Amino acid sequence: MTNRETNRAYALRVNKVCDFIYEHLDENLSVDRLSQVVHFSRYHFHRQFSEYTGVSVIRFIQLMRLKRASYQLAFNKQRKIIEIALDACFENPESFSRAFKNTFGQTPSQFRMQPKWELWQETYHFSNNERTQTMDVKVVIFNETKVAALEHRSSPDTVLDSAVKFIEWRKQSKLSPKDSSDTFGIAYDDPKTTLPENFRFDICGTVSTDVPVNPQGVITKTIPRGRCAVARHLGSHDNIATTVHYLYGEWLPDSGEELRDYPCFFHYLNLIPDVSEHETITDVYLPLK
Repeated sequence: MTNRETNRAYALRVNKVCDFIYEHLDENLSVDRLSQVVHFSRYHFHRQFSEYTGVSVIRFIQLMRLKRASYQLAFNKQRKIIEIALDACFENPESFSRAFKNTFGQTPSQFRMQPKWELWQETYHFSNNERTQTMDVKVVIFNETKVAALEHRSSPDTVLDSAVKFIEWRKQSKLSPKDSSDTFGIAYDDPKTTLPENFRFDICGTVSTDVPVNPQGVITKTIPRGRCAVARHLGSHDNIATTVHYLYGEWLPDSGEELRDYPCFFHYLNLIPDVSEHETITDVYLPLK
């Protein structure tokens, strides 16, 4: 086995532990239990995990619980902070608030009022985050779709600020209710190769009529009809680049297809906080000629 194959096999084992953590955040996640998931020695598990991710397994678990709490604070503002703290497996709001502030530089109340998403994003940049998954790619006809679009034109680390603004517009206008409208994201640029100030991304929801002028700056756009390759991404949006890169770098060269002059786009089949992060499902579309 080559070094690359060995590293990939090792990555799969550690990622399996991470996925197990995502799926069992409400449970007791002892080192013994986690080491057994992938048959790592419990004596060396701590070091193996931290060497791969850059943080200890205990810290990783806490960060994942705080991440889930962050989404609740930002997108479910009717929920009481004490309930969010208990869901994050803290014994009381005080210990939750202390851990939250130490991690993000804001108290839960401050974050709920005005999240500092860029600092938040930095917290979740782990080392060695390589992921692989088997992808079933289909070629389909995507029908022309009218959408309300909020144009995000800033750092990719602040996209969630625009998401909050778009949700606000949705609730106020009632033109694109989340329960009966589809949600899309149009990715004009690759965040890894684009300067933050030049990054472009549209947050969209389907509508039946044109969008009137509004304080949030939401406008009417159309996703055009055409052939597309589509692959389903399962789990966190943090890893969606894996699916995008697979379509561009592996599927497309082998397919004999050519790209159409329209950016790739995402169809979010469900959203946080309605489902847990590991349960999110997103279809990634690559427009073809």
